[in-house]
Parts: sequence; structure tokens; C-alpha cells
Amino acid sequence: MVTLQQIKPLEIEAESFRIIEREFAEKTGCLPSDYPDEEFAVMRRVIHATGDFGFAANLRFHKQAIGAGLAAIRAGKNILTDVNMAAAGISRSYLDTFGGQVICRVGEGDVAEQAALQGLTRSETALALAAGDNVGIVAIGNAPTALLAVMKLIEAGTIAPDLVVGVPVGFVNAAESKELLSQKRYPFITALGRKGGSPVAVAIVNALLRLA
Repeated sequence: MVTLQQIKPLEIEAESFRIIEREFAEKTGCLPSDYPDEEFAVMRRVIHATGDFGFAANLRFHKQAIGAGLAAIRAGKNILTDVNMAAAGISRSYLDTFGGQVICRVGEGDVAEQAALQGLTRSETALALAAGDNVGIVAIGNAPTALLAVMKLIEAGTIAPDLVVGVPVGFVNAAESKELLSQKRYPFITALGRKGGSPVAVAIVNALLRLA
């Protein structure tokens, strides 16, 4: 017999967070207090978005990641995503408070043509086109090629985001691209291994927006 929990719609998120915190030790072998408060807030929202406590072991934070992300948001900088799915999920009501915008150029008319001419993916091309868009956070959840392109653009001095959220999902170069990101000196948040995706990137950004 299935018994549904009776709860008001506005209380669902808070109740979900309570359940995550209650089950966290059992599922992960760690306590919420084992993590810095702000990192746990990000982790909790990722678990909430995915239903997967495995992200407690997979997430990696550069020591300056949270501070850099919050500073970028509060300074009104923009958030650049690799796909429209991620752009659609970011909480604009929170971002609007600080004056930033969500940018995704992958669907623009000339991107596909430029990508074909250059032998690149649309995501790679779109990211390069956003170099002058006052980008504070780059959030990559879909394409490992996009994350590799971001790192290459940063190393070339083409773009200089304050924080890279790199959590692409998949079997071809996803784990490898995130391993490379985890070795960088600039601020990043990533999830090692094959797991990730746009919902994870969105959850991380939305957690930062709420912390800001």
C-alpha cells in the first residue's frame, strides 16, 4: 500500500531538505557538519535536484569557489551556460536582484554556421562568442567539449570568469574534463566521474544565488 505524505506545496522544498539532512549520515557515512556550511548548502541542493546522495562524495570545491561565485553574483555579473536547458533552470528572480543576466548563445542564428566552418561544436563556438559579456560564472552541465573549451579560453586569456561550474555528464571525456578542471588553480566547482548534467549545474548556481 502506498501512503502519500500530506504536505502543502510551499513546504515541499523545506521538507525535502529536512529529509536529506536526516538521511545524510546513513547514505554517505558523513555528517552535514563535516562540511563548511556553504559547501553543504550547495551539496544539499544538488542532492535535492538529483535524488542522489552519491554527489556528497563526487563534488569538489576549489577553496575560493564559494567566495568567488558569491562576489560575482553580488557584483551583477552574468552567468553563461552551455545549453538552453541550463539557462531555463536558473532562478532569474534571485539573479535580477543583483542585476545579472543568464546568457546562452548556443541557439543564435550564426552559431551553427560558424561551428561548422571551424569544425567545432555549437557549444564551443557559443562560449567563445560570449567573451565580452561580463561573465562572472560559467556553468557547464551538458557537454564535455564545452568544459574543455572554457578551460582553453581561460588559458588563452579570452575569457576570465570568477568561477567555473563544470559538471558535464556522459561517457566520452566527461570524467576526464572534470578531472582536468579539478587540477586548475582558478575557482571551480565540479563533480568527479561520469555523473553530472544540466540539472546539477543549475542546482549549484541556484544554491549560490540563494546564498548571495
